[in-house]
Amino acid sequence: MSTALIAGLLAGYGIAMPVGGVATYLVALTARTSLRTGACAALGIATADGLYALVAAVGGTSLTRLIAPLMTPLRWASVLVLLALAARGAAVAIRQYRDPGTAVGGTGTPLGPARAYAALLGLTLLNPATVIYFAALVLGGRTTASLTGPEQLAFALAAFVASAGWQLLLAGGGAALGRVLTGRKGRLITALASSTLITGLVVHLLAAAP
Repeated sequence: MSTALIAGLLAGYGIAMPVGGVATYLVALTARTSLRTGACAALGIATADGLYALVAAVGGTSLTRLIAPLMTPLRWASVLVLLALAARGAAVAIRQYRDPGTAVGGTGTPLGPARAYAALLGLTLLNPATVIYFAALVLGGRTTASLTGPEQLAFALAAFVASAGWQLLLAGGGAALGRVLTGRKGRLITALASSTLITGLVVHLLAAAP
């Protein structure tokens, strides 16, 4: 059981720590809203990672073969969602800059905690590479090759905890950034920079696609 927990923790950190479009959006969302909203969004990402870890531990190679043909359409769906988030983030920031009455806490708040959780959960689930990543770890490691039912659950739970810890750290950084950039112009610059970075990451994702 301890081996499965350690493997799950390492796997969770391994999938969570590389900074991509979702992590960038999480930081920017928290900076524009609140730590509560960012924390809920972070838990949405971690929930998806935990679910995929469980799917990979239970399904193994059969699920990897099933998901492989869906990689291309799901990648495009992820790209479109990220671009939409980047565009919406920039538009909301510009609107709030022009009309302070729509600033955080007003009618222009981008997402509430529940919607943030659902949005980031859905966006992360669009990444089928996550389940393939976890499946490769389960099938490729001697210590996780033959997990029992309780060990599979422990592996997935540990992956969720690791991912949640990292995503909450990112959300905390976003909240700190939001407190530093309290002025309208600072928040505008942060949002536009985030949208630009997300778009650049999406372009890189497309360029790296087979």
